[in-house]
Amino acid sequence: MLTGKAVNSILLILTDHSSLPQVIISFLKRIIKYLIGTVYKPLLAKYLSSTRTYRYKSVRLIIPPQVFHPGFFFSTKLLLNYLGNQSLQKKTFLELGAGSGLIALYAAKQGAIVTATDINPVAVEYLEKNQQRNNVTLKIILSDLFTSIPVQPFDVIAINPPYFKKNPQSHAEYAWYCGIHGEYFERLFKSIGPYMYAQSQVLLILSSVCDMEMINRHAENSGWLLKPVLTRKNILEEMLLFRLESLSS
Repeated sequence: MLTGKAVNSILLILTDHSSLPQVIISFLKRIIKYLIGTVYKPLLAKYLSSTRTYRYKSVRLIIPPQVFHPGFFFSTKLLLNYLGNQSLQKKTFLELGAGSGLIALYAAKQGAIVTATDINPVAVEYLEKNQQRNNVTLKIILSDLFTSIPVQPFDVIAINPPYFKKNPQSHAEYAWYCGIHGEYFERLFKSIGPYMYAQSQVLLILSSVCDMEMINRHAENSGWLLKPVLTRKNILEEMLLFRLESLSS
């Protein structure tokens, strides 16, 4: 059975390696990749095949199998670490593709005025349940990117996007796959402008394993620049938090 202690042990190995010699790091990479592929991923898939509860600080979540679970991946934690150092009181905040709603609920608990959206109807259903569970108010919208969001500028837009290059075949897969040619990013960068003003913070969390050349090309084609603001490296990949800025600024 996959336990929280086992998962935490694996995550600790992945993150706490900076003082190790390179030869040891290379050896650990091979071992960990093997263990992840043969042991960790099958166990994780089995664990996540049932509805689970999860807690981050004061945020309590119920997460069904059809919704991305933020507790087993580094991306959400890096974004939360950054937001933890920001003043969100009275800020208008959009989590685009909110999934379980962890980021949105955390921002609401910090005093932000939060809109949370997702393309997945199951995610939207559980966003409703999780806002009640946490005694906060979110504006929850079923939306494919910005298509159903009333045009308005937000102070902060937080996006943990899909970045694996494959066409999604179900609502759940939209959390992982951005299209063969990165169509998600093309549409995102083309449509985000009306939801920003000069001082807006648009934050995207990406990974060194994704096609950064493709993503940067889509951004530049729509007049945007991805500026890195925070990184965190583990033994397998580097997580990168970017801020979206206008090429003309």
